[in-house]
Amino acid sequence: MKKVSALLMNAVNVIMVFSLAVMVVLVFGNVVLRYVFNTGISFSEELARYLFVWLTFIGAIAALRNNQHLGLDTVVRRVPVPIRKIMLTVSILLMIYVCYLLLQGSWRMTVLNQHTKAPTTGLPLSFIYVAGIIAGGAMILILLLHLYRILFNRVKPEEWLRVKDSEEMIELDETGAKEGKTT
Repeated sequence: MKKVSALLMNAVNVIMVFSLAVMVVLVFGNVVLRYVFNTGISFSEELARYLFVWLTFIGAIAALRNNQHLGLDTVVRRVPVPIRKIMLTVSILLMIYVCYLLLQGSWRMTVLNQHTKAPTTGLPLSFIYVAGIIAGGAMILILLLHLYRILFNRVKPEEWLRVKDSEEMIELDETGAKEGKTT
């Protein structure tokens, strides 16, 4: 299971890097063409916008997988472990519901825009909304895995909240510097 997860996350990272690289080339190339040669690539803005949408949704998957989304855990850190478990369970269930709404809305928009074509690239507009379907589905799976780990004690209570405060990050940096590690 961990190998499959690692393989999928590597694929997600490759897709994000590829999308970002293509976006940079398209936008920079179009700027140079417009200012230097007074011309441009007609489809570059539209394709860069589509890639940005995909990059955002795929990045959301990666951030959720690594618990890197913004979170407010001030209250949760101060309550006893049994109450913390209930709070996290409710929180994950609410996130699953929101991801379900994303999945449902993206599915409807994909079906509605299936035959509508983009003006310059000619891509179906449903191409944009498929990103929401993939992101919603993947995030639901990740959240179900988090919920399973919390409910069946597969993760220690100290590891439930992996959000680090800025002070903790400074302490980690100072510890690394004291040990002679360079970044």
